Amino acid sequence: MDSKIDILIAIPKLTAGGAERVFSFISRDLNRDNFNVTLVIVGFETENKYDVSKINTIYLNKNRVRNGVVDLIKTIYKVKPQIVLSTISDLNVIMGYISFLFPAIKFVGRHTFIIGESHKISKLKKTFDLKLYGLKRLDFFICQSLDMKNSIIKYYGLKKEKLKVINNPITDLSHLKTNQSNGKIKKYITIGRLTKIKGHIRMLNILKKVNHPFQLTIIGSGSFKDEIFNEVDRLNLKDNIKHIEYTDNVYKYLVENDLFLQGSYSEGFPNALLESCSVGVPAIAFDVPGGTKEIIDNGINGYLVKSEEEFIEKLNDQKKWNPVEVKESVRRKFGPNIILKNYEDFFTEIINK
Repeated sequence: MDSKIDILIAIPKLTAGGAERVFSFISRDLNRDNFNVTLVIVGFETENKYDVSKINTIYLNKNRVRNGVVDLIKTIYKVKPQIVLSTISDLNVIMGYISFLFPAIKFVGRHTFIIGESHKISKLKKTFDLKLYGLKRLDFFICQSLDMKNSIIKYYGLKKEKLKVINNPITDLSHLKTNQSNGKIKKYITIGRLTKIKGHIRMLNILKKVNHPFQLTIIGSGSFKDEIFNEVDRLNLKDNIKHIEYTDNVYKYLVENDLFLQGSYSEGFPNALLESCSVGVPAIAFDVPGGTKEIIDNGINGYLVKSEEEFIEKLNDQKKWNPVEVKESVRRKFGPNIILKNYEDFFTEIINK
């Protein structure tokens, strides 16, 4: 008899993103001596930005999650997993309702944002209740940070026994910053969706007030792009800004910079910040709800600040950082083997309950 745990991992798409990176990592690297893994992607293989060629993968070839409900049910029935792990809100809700059909399976949802901070709860109470009911049907939730766990308890009313905090992993430890700044022009970088909550506008206004020449590289695209670059023009910072809409090699750009800047008003668990520290590039970030405070060790791998004035003060600081020390500060907490073991231990624990 096979003593391995059968797990089905489901995700809407494998386009570029934090959830997609984490799920491709888990699917690929779970210990095959203990787990049989099937990866189910609602979307299309042509959309993939991560290599899952060595994983047993099923594509439903649907352009929306709700269009894949019947095929999801058929796939779960065929695979007969002991655990179903899903991510992204809409898919988690649907899995909650699907769980009615499979009472023997443990359904686990991985949450991706701080509730009440990263979005406004629907004014249509009925709609929200339908979503909430689906989410409450899940047996367990994986939260990326302690703040995320607390927000789920507060807004969803879930019992803490159903919640497990597992931080996101560093999935690549092969890069390290070696070149040092020439001291003349400070090189900064920020990576993330161009949306209001990411705080690009306040970051630009902060940079306008620093006492040294600088260049800021912005990597990302999104709905707030026009507002951000209108502000660049208004502040006369066009010559200081370099914009890259997308890259599949962020490490190349990270190692070329002196500091990672995060202006966000809220973060679930900031993967780009973690990646920056993992290559030895320190960061300055606001102390906001989410996982930022679990990554930043003040004075070791960057600064966590309370105000724009303090942000400016730290930008003007001439501290010499040790890239090896910066990298080690996150490797020992978020290294791939550490986070993978957290997932494996959690899956084993819930099967044995």
